[in-house]
Amino acid sequence: MKLQANYIWVAAAFLTLSCTSEMEENLPDPEEQVMETLYPPLENSAANTDYSPAFTGQTRANSVKTTTPIKTEVITSALVSPWGIKSMPDGRLLVTQKAGSMRIVTTSGIVGAPITGIPAVNSNGQGGLLGLCLDPQFASNKMIYWVISENVAGGTVTSVAKGKLSTNETAIENSTVIYRASPSASTGNLHYGGRILFDSTGNLLVSTGERSDITIRPLAQSASAALGKIVRITKDGQPAAGNPTFAGSGSLPELYSIGHRNPQGMAIHPTTGELWQSEHGPRGGDEINKVTAGANYGWPTITYGIEYDGATIGSGIQQQAGMQQPVYYWDPVISPSGMTFYRGNNIPEWQNNLFVAALSGKHIVRLVLKDNKVYGEERLLATEDQRFRDVTQGNDNSLYAITDGGKLYKISKQ
Repeated sequence: MKLQANYIWVAAAFLTLSCTSEMEENLPDPEEQVMETLYPPLENSAANTDYSPAFTGQTRANSVKTTTPIKTEVITSALVSPWGIKSMPDGRLLVTQKAGSMRIVTTSGIVGAPITGIPAVNSNGQGGLLGLCLDPQFASNKMIYWVISENVAGGTVTSVAKGKLSTNETAIENSTVIYRASPSASTGNLHYGGRILFDSTGNLLVSTGERSDITIRPLAQSASAALGKIVRITKDGQPAAGNPTFAGSGSLPELYSIGHRNPQGMAIHPTTGELWQSEHGPRGGDEINKVTAGANYGWPTITYGIEYDGATIGSGIQQQAGMQQPVYYWDPVISPSGMTFYRGNNIPEWQNNLFVAALSGKHIVRLVLKDNKVYGEERLLATEDQRFRDVTQGNDNSLYAITDGGKLYKISKQ
């Protein structure tokens, strides 16, 4: 009996170990454990085309829902056509207004007087005072960098300027234009791009549009033009060291990536340090891209959209060797603009999620990413009926979003 009992004990222990081992093998990795329940795709409207995605999940991903209770509040409605927003070291927010001024706004909604000293902008159409960023040493040097649409000989260009915020915070001192994206466009006031941020090396990344005109938009594919590009420059506007080299005579040394249409959003991934970007498509084909130095993102050779009048763009192809696929695209469009990764810990399920301001979509997109693909999509503030232009994370780990209508929203844990 004793021998039989020992045998049963050993067998039971072996079975327990086997089951435990099998369970451990089947356990999801840490990323899997934080993934939410998946729901049907949010988009159920008819697409503009019958184009097929290059891979599963490239469009109309399953939806997810935030489980943490959150609250949204309008902290001010006193802004006038705000375009860019950044958090300052002390927690206040610096906002650009399209007509050509900056405002400082407290997180309680007090809006400061317009900051003067900014170079003249052409605010017609999609132009004006656009994106901005603060110097990494802003707390000590008070330097600000921003993008404008500027009148020059021969038309208008996307330009980058810099200046120092005065001690009393009422003016920009010694403001100067440090870079102009050539060539100028003699007609039209569309597709300036307009986002700007610092990379980990202390250089500036700037997005430029291809200016929309059908006669010049092919320059997005030309390495001798700065239209439809992401450029990488120094604080003085010179080409940054280590930029990629593009083929073709007269290729510009400031180019970082090519083949963009109207890139209005950029953000650096918190853990990988990689550059991600949002881009307006035509009728269909809004994109989210993971940007690699030296890569070609295809416009207008490949696209998941069509012309506004319904005509095919180019050869009507969506893939071509040597051209990158978007990580994600929308059809119908949502008009993605400014964006940010969530780095806070107030809402753990949002960690490293990408938040995108949608203009025609009238919501804030939340994208859950896994292995450089979109795992799930959520749409926040969709009942507000606002064209969201930009979104940033504040020092308090809340999200702050501005709208074309002049509202500033705070999104935080309840």
